[in-house]
Amino acid sequence: MNILITGATGFLGGHLADACLREGHTVRALVRQGSDTARLRSLPGLDLAVGDLGDPASLRAAAEGQDVVLHSAARVVDRGTYAQFHEANVAGTRHLLTAARAAGAHRFVFVSSPSALMRVREGDRLGLDESVPYPTRFLHPYSATKARAEQNVLAAHTPEFTTCALRPRGIWGIRDHAGFLPTLIGAMHAGRLPDLSGGKRVLVSLCHSDNAVDACLRAATAPAERVGGKAYFVADDEVTDLWPFLTRVGAALGCAPPTPRIPLAAGRALAATLETLWRLRPATSRKSAPPLSRYSLALLTRSTTYDTTAARRDLGYAPPRTQRAGLAELLPWIHSLGGPQPWSHPTTPHTPHPQQGTPTR
Repeated sequence: MNILITGATGFLGGHLADACLREGHTVRALVRQGSDTARLRSLPGLDLAVGDLGDPASLRAAAEGQDVVLHSAARVVDRGTYAQFHEANVAGTRHLLTAARAAGAHRFVFVSSPSALMRVREGDRLGLDESVPYPTRFLHPYSATKARAEQNVLAAHTPEFTTCALRPRGIWGIRDHAGFLPTLIGAMHAGRLPDLSGGKRVLVSLCHSDNAVDACLRAATAPAERVGGKAYFVADDEVTDLWPFLTRVGAALGCAPPTPRIPLAAGRALAATLETLWRLRPATSRKSAPPLSRYSLALLTRSTTYDTTAARRDLGYAPPRTQRAGLAELLPWIHSLGGPQPWSHPTTPHTPHPQQGTPTR
C-alpha cells in the first residue's frame, strides 16, 4: 500500500515508518519545514513531504496517491493554551481528514489516547473497555482536544473511507528521548523525583512501541466492516505497578529510588499551586511545563488499566513484545548512549516538535 505517516520525526511515528518499509509498503512521511529529518532520509525508499497540519494545501499534496493515513502527530506536551492544543489536535486532524478523503485514501488510522477519557475528578479505574463514555469535563486541554479529534475521526467513517482510532497509553521503547520513561528516570537520576504514590499501588497499562506499531498496522488492513468508526484500547499484556517499575528501571541504570514520599493530599495541593503559579507567569516565559501539574500527577497516582479484548477480537491484536523483552532491549540501548543523562537530555536534538512527535500519551 501507499501509506502517509504523520509524526515520523518523533518516537512512535519513526517506528511506524520503519515497520511499514519492512513490510514492503511505499511510505511517505509528512515533516515540518526545518525539522530534523536526518534519520528519515537514511531510510531507503521513504519519501518526504514537507507540510504542516495547519496548512491544508500542503496536506492535500502529501495525501495525493495515498491509500492509508497513519496519523501519529499531535501536541502532547504538558504546557500550552487550549487554543494551541485545539489548533494542533482538532483543527490539524480535521484538515488531514479532509485532505485524505479528497485524495481518495480508503483508510485513516488515528493514534488517540486513553487520556481522551480523563475526567477532572476520578479514582482508580481498572479494566476499562470501550464502553466508557467521554467526560463532560476534562482534566487537561490535551485530554479535551484528543477526545474531540477522536470523535471527529470516528464520525468521518463511510463505506468508502474507513476511519478508526487506537488508544495506546504510556508508549515506551528505544529511541524515546522525551516520553514519560526518560523524563521520570532522568529526574530520578538527578535526585529530583519524589515518590508521589503516597504509599499506594498505582497499577497502569503501558504500551511498548512495538505493540503500538503492531496495532496500527493491523488497523490499516482489518476488514472495514469490523473496525470502521470504532476506537480501541491498546496495551502491553502486563499490568504494571508503576512506582516499583520506575525504581527497578532506575536501579538498573544506577539511580537511587525516588524520595521523599509525598502524601497524596500534599501532592495534589503542590500540583495545584505550581500550576497556578506557572499560569501567572508571562506567556513568553512558559517555555517549559510546570514542574508538576494536576494532569501529570493524575497520570502518576491514579490506577488505570485497559481491557484490550476488542482490539484482540477485531484487529487480531496480540502484543508481540513482552515487558521483559522490551527492557532487555531498552537498558543496553540506554547504556550505549552513556546512561540516563544523555538518554533524557540528548546533546543532539531528538525531542520532536509538539505537532510532530508522540513523547507520551
